[in-house]
Amino acid sequence: MHRSAPRLSRILACAAVPVMLVVAGCSSDSGDKKESGSSESSASASATKKAEPTVEPAKFSALPDPCKSITKKTVTSLVPSAKSKNGTAATSSDALSRAGCSWNGLDDNGVKGSQYRWLDVGFTRFDSDQSLGSGAKRAQQDFDKQVAKAKAAEGAKKVAEAPVSGIGEQATKITYDLTKTREDFKYATIVTRTENVVVTLTYNGAGYAGAKTPSADDILKGAEKAAKEAVAAVAGAASDKPSGSTAPSGKATNKTDKGDSSKDSSKDSGKDSSGSGSTIKKTSAHKSTVKKTS
Repeated sequence: MHRSAPRLSRILACAAVPVMLVVAGCSSDSGDKKESGSSESSASASATKKAEPTVEPAKFSALPDPCKSITKKTVTSLVPSAKSKNGTAATSSDALSRAGCSWNGLDDNGVKGSQYRWLDVGFTRFDSDQSLGSGAKRAQQDFDKQVAKAKAAEGAKKVAEAPVSGIGEQATKITYDLTKTREDFKYATIVTRTENVVVTLTYNGAGYAGAKTPSADDILKGAEKAAKEAVAAVAGAASDKPSGSTAPSGKATNKTDKGDSSKDSSKDSGKDSSGSGSTIKKTSAHKSTVKKTS
């Protein structure tokens, strides 16, 4: 009996060794699987994050002073008797995203009649937004809206649209005739997109008291010249640092903006494209008073 006891102890001790090794082995396998699963999950999350597209930063982060975007020499040429050579700035709640300026005046030529001219320029800038797209893409959408808006001018006749080269990334000209205050007006609107900024410039004119109606070609040439200067002013006001992805600043509107994301600056400043609301007084050579109406 005494001899069998030590022998039994040795057998039990030997039998216990494989059990411990098995347990240790199982424990090690379980840990490897956990680490492997965690690593795969992390890699998957990383791949998903990298796959998410990053919106391109907007190029222009500021707008130029709209009333200085067209040189005084050009203003004097296009609107000879402008009431204010410095222009009338449109009211804006966010000058970094929306700005405009207009000039108008009646050039009295005595017995030869009078020439009325009106010039307006409007700027709308779009920031890049992760949910809405890049500033350039958003500007493209607004560009299309502005072209459609110009073509749909109430009462417009002989409406014509054509692309224009040499002004911004893309530009379209819209020309038409419009009869107001019993006079025939010639209109030219140039809509331009330069990166993330849309420039809308309108120039029109009419002859009063027997004066000859300006030619459509002259009005168009004047509009194109002014549009080129306005686009160049955008580049001149550009910041060295591109604006990042922010909330859409396009939500900011002028006080008279009725929801359209790109109201022209004539409406922002309370005037229509023919000087609506203003009374143009003639000299003694023309005793009548010409009232501009919408």
